Amino acid sequence: MAGFGQRAPGIVDIAMVPHPAVTLLVDLGDGDGLLHDAHGRRERGSVAVGLLPGDLRVSGRTAEGVRCLQIRLSPVVATAVLGASTDLVGTVASLADVWGRDAARTEDRLRAATSWDERFAVAADVLGRRLDARRAPDPEVAAAWRRMRADRGRVRIDGLAREVGWSRKRLWSRFRAQVGLSPKRAAQLVRFDHAAHLLAAGGDGARVAAVSGYTDQSHLHREVRAFTGTTPSAVATAPWLALDDTAWPSYAPRPGARG
Repeated sequence: MAGFGQRAPGIVDIAMVPHPAVTLLVDLGDGDGLLHDAHGRRERGSVAVGLLPGDLRVSGRTAEGVRCLQIRLSPVVATAVLGASTDLVGTVASLADVWGRDAARTEDRLRAATSWDERFAVAADVLGRRLDARRAPDPEVAAAWRRMRADRGRVRIDGLAREVGWSRKRLWSRFRAQVGLSPKRAAQLVRFDHAAHLLAAGGDGARVAAVSGYTDQSHLHREVRAFTGTTPSAVATAPWLALDDTAWPSYAPRPGARG
């Protein structure tokens, strides 16, 4: 999780780049709240963003500045914390619709906190209490996801199925049912995420394509277009993505790194 703040009033208009996580954005600012728009669905205030939300923008006019807590949950953890997290795939939903009354109570606790460390502790407590192991995905699905992340999406699904002891058909079926994406699409999202961070870190497009496992630069361009509707150069300058090396310094890859 990471906290973001902007004290000066003004206009916010940020395009969000897809990440291989279910993201909770808890709006702690004053006023009417930020507006989140994905595929024409608009939600104001705190939201849960599913995998592959498409062209997602966060916008609004703030008189008192911005304060927002962002929590990224792997699909494996999100299932255990949120329940039917697969329903969020491709869209954005109000946090109140996902958590019910817990959403307002959590916001109140976070607003009452006097520091980011205290807010992180509150959020960790809330997530811990909502964690239900009975909703967790199959161990094989969790293992397949961990392998995708470890290999930056450069995995063969047949080999992945053999590794977890399932047939390809069973892995495909169970993974899709519990994560909301097919194993192939999930691996593509992980690979794209790695490439996007390399681009944001200043990596050359051709080099990023090569080290990320794309056939060539045009292949990278097509995948960026498919995930974001924009170009690699636009992704490289995406404001939210550019903050990742500060918000999650141990995660952000280095330009030219194969990972």
